[in-house]
Amino acid sequence: MTCPRLAPALFACLALLGCRGDDGGAEAGSTETGGDGDGDASGDGDGDGDPSGDGDGDGSIEEPDPEVAWPTLECDGLVPEYCLFPFPNNVFTSADAETPTGRRVTLASASLPVHDNGTMVDPSVFNRADGWSPGQAPMTYMPGATAEGLPSWVDIEASLAADCPTVMIDAETGERVAHFAEIDVSHAGPTPALMIRPVVRPADGRRYIVAIRGVVDDSGTPIPASPGFAALRDLEPSDDPDVEARRPLYADIFARLEQAGVARDELQIAWDFTTASTEHITSDLLHMRDTALAEYGPDEGPAFTIDIVEDDWHPEDIAYRLEGRIEVPLFLDSPDAGGRIVRGADGLPEIQGTAEYRFVALIPQSALDAPAGLLQHGHGLLGDAYQVQGSERRMFANDYNYVTFALDWIGMADDDTLNIIEVLGQGAAGDFVEVSDRLQQGLVNFELGMRMMRTSFAADPTWGPYVDPSRRHYLGISQGGIFGGTYMAITTEVERGVLAVPGQPYNLLLNRSVDFNLYLSLLQIGYADPRDIQMMLALTQMLWDHAEPTGYSHHIASDPLPNTPAHEVLIRAAVGDHQVTNLGAHIMARAVGAKHLDTGVREVWGLEQVSDQSPGSTYVEYDFGLPMDPIGNVPPTACSDPHGKIDNQQPANDQADEFFRTGVVVNHCEAGHCSWPELSGC
Repeated sequence: MTCPRLAPALFACLALLGCRGDDGGAEAGSTETGGDGDGDASGDGDGDGDPSGDGDGDGSIEEPDPEVAWPTLECDGLVPEYCLFPFPNNVFTSADAETPTGRRVTLASASLPVHDNGTMVDPSVFNRADGWSPGQAPMTYMPGATAEGLPSWVDIEASLAADCPTVMIDAETGERVAHFAEIDVSHAGPTPALMIRPVVRPADGRRYIVAIRGVVDDSGTPIPASPGFAALRDLEPSDDPDVEARRPLYADIFARLEQAGVARDELQIAWDFTTASTEHITSDLLHMRDTALAEYGPDEGPAFTIDIVEDDWHPEDIAYRLEGRIEVPLFLDSPDAGGRIVRGADGLPEIQGTAEYRFVALIPQSALDAPAGLLQHGHGLLGDAYQVQGSERRMFANDYNYVTFALDWIGMADDDTLNIIEVLGQGAAGDFVEVSDRLQQGLVNFELGMRMMRTSFAADPTWGPYVDPSRRHYLGISQGGIFGGTYMAITTEVERGVLAVPGQPYNLLLNRSVDFNLYLSLLQIGYADPRDIQMMLALTQMLWDHAEPTGYSHHIASDPLPNTPAHEVLIRAAVGDHQVTNLGAHIMARAVGAKHLDTGVREVWGLEQVSDQSPGSTYVEYDFGLPMDPIGNVPPTACSDPHGKIDNQQPANDQADEFFRTGVVVNHCEAGHCSWPELSGC
């Protein structure tokens, strides 16, 4: 089971206040788009008050030629009620020829919210990005908007229909992006955001356009466009220089939407954003991994020390319980909670000596008869290496003959809890980088942990005879399943992994988890506006991407990262999970390109369903008699949480072991139906 303290880390993120910027556009007070300074919006210099320059005096503006260029704004007047909506947004970036995308996020502290205690946000850690997170939900605010007619997660196909109210397209190809849309109902508030959640991971370094039309209030009346957007849409004059500065950009946006079948005159709002590059998201972690591994030869690994040996600990399954320390290269300014990556002159992480971290290893009784494979365990939320000692892990180790071992997943381990709570309490959102940076060190530690077990430990005269280092696998549960999606994309030591009850991105998972409720309450103490809280989740995702699977899972089975082999994963979920929503598992499975093994439960949009068995990466659902996820961003609460029940089912354990050994996922459930409704607790 997961630790019940879900994601306090996340609240270190920022929220945003409503305000108006005055930079990045034409000269204040001018409606000129031509830029010649005479106050004539047409730029024709006649000053006759006819902005179109055609002499008919109808007040319309002649649309300029399309040009994909953005002013840099502190706030966007297209949503006057909230400073940084719509979000994410290319107008909150600036040109930077040195980045892969040619852009740089440019958030201003003055635009960000002030915590109730007076703390202001330093945006510098966010402004390192060359684009926005592919895990963020594009969102805006429309006063009085309802969810009437919006595509929900149970009708994803509707998001691709010609008349769908919400539209997201790839600006380069015009292809529509499948999604669901929702009004924030995660907590009470008069100003909820309207959020669009892609169900297929957006590509890196890609420009996207979002459009909304036909959204209505509770009387069925369409929400009017803001004056700024109406001026762009209808080619009407505006006294907002930021609007005038974007007429060439919106000529491009409207043209691309028209090509995708979205009529201009229907629009209530539209905007564009660019996702961050693969290099920005992954370069730190890959550099850390490669630099750390270069400290050893191909058949050498980190030094370790055994501090505790127990030969009478649960002897029905375990012959020896070992507790020790692994010595690893350190890339942080401190090995403890709150440590941050230290960068060299090239901007990349730099080794700061070494540090020791705890590990626990269980040698099963079965290893006394034949050398056992290596099974690396990823623990649950804010947990520790000791979670490998649970009864399910002990029995699995002995029944299937695996030396099972674990490290603390630093960054989101038990030792990080107090630091995360402090970041949350202070409202210093930029300090969330301490979580992301330490998570990356934790991922390096996991890679070195398996390298150690394969080499140094397997060569040890006392413990090596119990190990078959040619069999190396990973099993992560809950948080371990989530970050296992990253690990399985970057490891050079493990070929196959099981990701149990996982999901991505955290931006989606948190509101839909019962574990988040306490921390949502804490957030509300510092930020009264529900839009601020959604902004915090969105911006935190920008830092999380460097370590969580949204940045990596699409590289697991295909398009592997540099110096990295392709891998295979078995992703498994329990329908109605209270802690990690199945919707996140579906997104992960689509990102991986997994097949869906039919277990008699349901079909899943976007996943090819296969029967009986599936070679390679596969998604599997188990049913415990619970209803599916609610409509809306709130957690399931019905009946008994099935989050930890898969591990107790023999067919699931047989399936995992067979996958580790052969790479084939087989349905071991009776009559192929993986359902135990008697365990629902309803």
